[in-house]
Amino acid sequence: MRIAVIGSGYVGLVSGACLADFGHEVTCVDSNAEKIAALKAGKIPIFEPGLEQIVATNARANRLLFTTELEEAVRSAEAVFIAVGTPSRRGDGHADLSYVYDVARSIAASITRFTVVITKSTVPVGTGDEVERIIRETNPAADFCVVSNPEFLREGAAIEDFKRPDRIVIGIDDERARAVMTEVYRPLYLNKAPLVFTARRTSELIKYAANAFLAMKITFINEIADLCEAVGSDVQDVAHGIGLDNRIGSKFLHAGPGYGGSCFPKDTLALVKTAQDNGAPLRLIETTVAINDQRKRAMARKVARAIGPDIHGKTVALLGLTFKPNTDDMRDSPALAIVQGLQDGGANVRAFDPEGMEAAKGYLTGVTLGADPYAIAEGADALVLVTEWDAFRALDFARLKKVMNEPLLVDLRNVYRRDVMARHGFRYVSVGRPKQDISVALSSAAE
Repeated sequence: MRIAVIGSGYVGLVSGACLADFGHEVTCVDSNAEKIAALKAGKIPIFEPGLEQIVATNARANRLLFTTELEEAVRSAEAVFIAVGTPSRRGDGHADLSYVYDVARSIAASITRFTVVITKSTVPVGTGDEVERIIRETNPAADFCVVSNPEFLREGAAIEDFKRPDRIVIGIDDERARAVMTEVYRPLYLNKAPLVFTARRTSELIKYAANAFLAMKITFINEIADLCEAVGSDVQDVAHGIGLDNRIGSKFLHAGPGYGGSCFPKDTLALVKTAQDNGAPLRLIETTVAINDQRKRAMARKVARAIGPDIHGKTVALLGLTFKPNTDDMRDSPALAIVQGLQDGGANVRAFDPEGMEAAKGYLTGVTLGADPYAIAEGADALVLVTEWDAFRALDFARLKKVMNEPLLVDLRNVYRRDVMARHGFRYVSVGRPKQDISVALSSAAE
């Protein structure tokens, strides 16, 4: 099948590369000529494990092409995916759909035969209706139908998620689209990936509801973590205990500094605005958004309290800047609020991230970026683990203790244990755990 993917950002590039890997002939279109030139040269603009190899393999086989010529790509395609950005609109938090609508007009002008136009971008309920209206108004003779096919890709695991999805949600209001969409995803039949066909508006809402629920789950365990610290419980044991309940599940129950990234912050906010506009406010999601914003700032205060009464002039070294491991994405990362809070208190901030160093230059000012954890730790008064990269899970604490001004680790991801850190001579602060490890206390009591 010939497919065009409009937008070569994270979702578009991953989707296009994976569809080509299935054997489809895919043309990825982007208005950014520099990005297209880089992709043609084999340079991937984002970090996503496995993506570079898939792009290279399918480009060599001529199954994956890159171009700035939208008209030509659409004219030859049976299915056209819209995969452009829908950032939060400045000022009111609604999803900015201007890119989606601009692309819809361009697609309309290029349709010459029956074409299925698929919205892959995350869009509010009713966007498909507007895309259909725009295309029909722009080209009354066009033979087409509009489909909602939201993405559920986790950054850092996007290839696996696309090829072995939990479900593929397809929203249609025209039965002609069913056969086309079934053929698009036919290569996944061996994996028994369930195709969930719904009405188009329902599909659009499924995406937002899923992200909002996961964001709420993260926020729930973060609040429980605060209670655990207050009463002397261990949030990891609490999370394990409730996660064994199949109705709850263990995923997204890891306490930390709050959620970030390209999806949860903007999608929860957009859902809140949609609900308010329709007179059906979502109080749980409104509270989730507020709590998460507050938590990121609270993490800077947690670090400051661990250092002492005054952090002015102190040096703080941050391990990790991206919102999660295995990505270079810093959008709405908790690290941003932590850096700002520490700088507001007069601290000198250093940082290292395995993949986010280049992106950090566009987000941070006044931060010294180092080559590795040991370089930024030299002379530091505190080491703060912000993002749980694998490279930070087995640090050489003997080496760190020699170079640091004060042996203090603030572990915002609970990667280490207090008793282990004590053996290394480090003062240790974590999230949602008692001031003394329960295992140590029980061992002492038994003796």
